[in-house]
Amino acid sequence: MTDDAAARAQVERWGDMVWRLALARTRHVQDSEDVFQEVFCRFFRHQAELESDEHRKAWLIRCTLNCTNTLLSASWRKHLPLEEALVRAVPPEDREAYEAVLALPKPYRTAIHLHCVEGYSVAEIAALTGAREGTVKSWLSRGREKLAAALKGDE
Repeated sequence: MTDDAAARAQVERWGDMVWRLALARTRHVQDSEDVFQEVFCRFFRHQAELESDEHRKAWLIRCTLNCTNTLLSASWRKHLPLEEALVRAVPPEDREAYEAVLALPKPYRTAIHLHCVEGYSVAEIAALTGAREGTVKSWLSRGREKLAAALKGDE
């Protein structure tokens, strides 16, 4: 397999996960694409150090979290319409629920995405985010409460 083919295979394997997490954190298509590109640039510089698929996945998630944090703290950042991201990322029948997830505060949205979409446990999310397990449990609980209320129309 050529280097280009190997790189393409890695992007195909992990790209959707990176892009979805970036979108869940930034709430904007262009920002998530910027994060995607930065994450994979870093990944290809460090991939020799990553021993297993589990290690690669955890590294990619941690890198995505770091890159989105950097982007979200930038003072020059523009805010683009959320609808643009929803049309691209989510099938029409799931848009209302996904919009409710994206409306959550960043810690809740991140925890719910990592738990429900990526399938990580509370302990794994705590390790990835640098938070305590109790904090992650609170984020998930409060996030679920806010989602339920938003989907019922209470908020």
